[in-house]
Amino acid sequence: MFKEFVETKHYSFHEGFADWRDAIRAACAPLLADGTIEKEYPEIIIEKVEELGPYIVIAPNICIPHAERGRGVNGTAMCFMKTEKPVSFDPDDPEKDARIFVVLAATDNEVHLSNLMALSETLSDEDIVARVLAAKTPEDLLQIEA
Repeated sequence: MFKEFVETKHYSFHEGFADWRDAIRAACAPLLADGTIEKEYPEIIIEKVEELGPYIVIAPNICIPHAERGRGVNGTAMCFMKTEKPVSFDPDDPEKDARIFVVLAATDNEVHLSNLMALSETLSDEDIVARVLAAKTPEDLLQIEA
C-alpha cells in the first residue's frame, strides 16, 4: 500500500494546519494534480464533515477523508498525507485529532471496498501506525512495507 502511494506520487508530508478544512484540501491535492478527482471533491468532503461531524476520524491520529462514490471523482485511488502536528476536528475532543490522512476516491465500488478493507487492516496494526507517524519522507514509507 505505501509503495503504491510513493509510485503514484499520491503522498505528502506537512508540518500542520491551523484548520482541518485546509488539511482536507492539502490531503486531496495529489489526486487533484493528476486528475483523479475534480476540485469540488475536497469541498464535498468538507460539507459532509460540517453536516455530520468528524466521522472521517476513525481512530485517534487516523483520518480517512471521502465522500459519495463518483461525485467529483474520475478514478479510484487512495492518497496519503501525514502531519507532524495533529489537526483538530473537534477542539473539545482530542480523540478527534489526526496526523495520518488517507483520502479515498472511488468510481469502482469493488476496488473501493477492497482498498478500504486493506487500509483498515493495515491501520489496525499499532506497530505500522507508529512507523507511519514517525515517517518523514517517501523513503520512510517504502520501509514500512519491508
